[in-house]
Amino acid sequence: MEPAAKQHLAELAELARGRRIVVLTGAGCSTESGIPDYRGVDTPPRVRPPIQHREFVDKPEMRRRYWARSMLGWPRLATALPNPAHRALVELEHSGAVAGLITQNVDGLHGVAGSRDVVELHGAIGRVRCLGCDELTQRAELQARLEAANPTWMARAHAAAIAPDGDADLPDAVIADFRVMACGSCDGVLMPDVVFFGGSVPRPTLDAAWAAFDRGELLLVVGSSLTVFSGYRFVRRAAEREVPVAIVNRGPTRGDDYAALRVDARAGDVLPALVRALA
Repeated sequence: MEPAAKQHLAELAELARGRRIVVLTGAGCSTESGIPDYRGVDTPPRVRPPIQHREFVDKPEMRRRYWARSMLGWPRLATALPNPAHRALVELEHSGAVAGLITQNVDGLHGVAGSRDVVELHGAIGRVRCLGCDELTQRAELQARLEAANPTWMARAHAAAIAPDGDADLPDAVIADFRVMACGSCDGVLMPDVVFFGGSVPRPTLDAAWAAFDRGELLLVVGSSLTVFSGYRFVRRAAEREVPVAIVNRGPTRGDDYAALRVDARAGDVLPALVRALA
């Protein structure tokens, strides 16, 4: 950790000591688990923009593209393990320092690590929802069906680059003959149980997130550029209520002007050190 970051870490510990912390995490919390992010300082530009919610719902060819890319990217996401940042947040929760955890991530790693009070703002990639009958199934189950329906396809697509959230970049020619699976119960359209770009956070989820936010006396943002409004709104609300905001992120964020403190360093370095400082 750079000397400036170490100094800011000491200031973060002083800011956090005696305060109930609500944590907002983004993709930068999971990059050390091998999951690429969308806008990190080390992230190359994407070949294609992510699929939009309306495109997925309205266009069969977009669903084919999504599920082909997802079938290739899913194994990395499914085998990812929590990193020191996730484990440190569990320790902070167990000690009583963290009063709530809101995550923009869909990878489920906070729950795997052992965090109990987690609001998954954008859903969970490990679940699949039918748009017809609303049945929920496990993504691993769908992966088996996709592989059985496309037995030789993986060999032709193996060189694709893995992208965020279990996605992968694939040329159109490889996608053309990919077979998409329908709901096993009603033959309806299957969609990952996540909020796509252009979609809205469900009202009950947002209510739970605000309830968690209301328990905090410090908002700690970890690994998020805050580009997406669904996360940025909590920083704006904290500023309105004069609740201090601390940001741990590599690179600038949309919320920097509202931050009482910024620590420009990896979450996996900062959060374990914060645990030790508050012990």
